[in-house]
Amino acid sequence: MPNSYKNAKVDLTTTNVTTLYTCPGATTALVKSILVSEDTGNADTITVTITDANAAVFSLFKVTAIAANTTVELLTEPLVVEENEVLKVTAATADRLHVVASILEIS
Repeated sequence: MPNSYKNAKVDLTTTNVTTLYTCPGATTALVKSILVSEDTGNADTITVTITDANAAVFSLFKVTAIAANTTVELLTEPLVVEENEVLKVTAATADRLHVVASILEIS
């Protein structure tokens, strides 16, 4: 089973639900970190969900506060993401938040 280190990043320029990471087929991923950075001097909130292979949506972080000009680590433990599952993020306000996830893919 080869291991591959990845990062996934998005600039949340809208308030639409945005895909951060999709786990490839025949792969399990360990998300080691999800960093959220606010860079405009205005506090905001973020929602993070995971969609399983059957299209069921589960909340991981619901309307989590991000203070102005700060970076927040959302995870305290690694998150297992199974094949074809999708991590999605949504900002309350456009053009304020950046998200970076550090991921170990095992296939």
